[in-house]
Amino acid sequence: MLENQAMTKEPTQKRSNKKRWLLIAILLVFVGLLLLGISWATYARPPLTEAVAALESNERVEVTQNPWLAFTPAQTTPDTGFIFYPGGRIDPRGYASLMQSIAAEGYQVVVPEMPINMAVFDANVADEIVAAYPEISNWAIGGHSVGGSMAAQYTKTHPETIDGLVIWASFPADNVDLSDSKLPVTLIYGSQDPRVNGESVAARKHLLPDETSYVRIEGGDHHQFGAYEIKPEEHHAIMGADGQQEIIIQSTLDVLNTISTPE
Repeated sequence: MLENQAMTKEPTQKRSNKKRWLLIAILLVFVGLLLLGISWATYARPPLTEAVAALESNERVEVTQNPWLAFTPAQTTPDTGFIFYPGGRIDPRGYASLMQSIAAEGYQVVVPEMPINMAVFDANVADEIVAAYPEISNWAIGGHSVGGSMAAQYTKTHPETIDGLVIWASFPADNVDLSDSKLPVTLIYGSQDPRVNGESVAARKHLLPDETSYVRIEGGDHHQFGAYEIKPEEHHAIMGADGQQEIIIQSTLDVLNTISTPE
């Protein structure tokens, strides 16, 4: 009798142990997938050395990083500002060297960090930035890649706030029609960009004002609009980053100069 009870308990205990280990295995897989998902969602391409160096203040530009990455002219009091939306999954600091160069010409520059590094999740953060700088009377907005599309969207919904738009390696979404806008608009793209190229830009010209300035950078690509890490296969440029960024900076300054000059 006792022997039969012991034999009955043994397989029952084995089944219980199997269930326990199965549950533990399922839990470990779930935790692993969760951590992998969080890592993927929060990943941002890190800044290169030259971008990190541009985070240091100097005699021309004061750099702060709270609550946003901000570049403030040190020798003048700016009345014109530039809000810049980063590209998707790119650390905002990856644009620091370009932003410092723009600020050095006398403009307030602000680069917000986006939720999970995607501007689409906080396209209206410019509201907070404008409110935080009441001394700025003229605002241009811009962005890179998806950040450029979100900057165009913000311009569409806030025409009373924005005085100029600069789109880097992107274009407005199909439902964002700015063709009736009187604002100065510049769209900059590289000839080697596999996505934002002459064909895709031309297909969306009807969304932008007729007076829009299109700057095609011969030999430039999608990623040299910043200074952040990319994979070797993502590098398509046949010109140096310095040359491409010099054109980007000057084209952006052209818009800022326009909106800061009294009519």
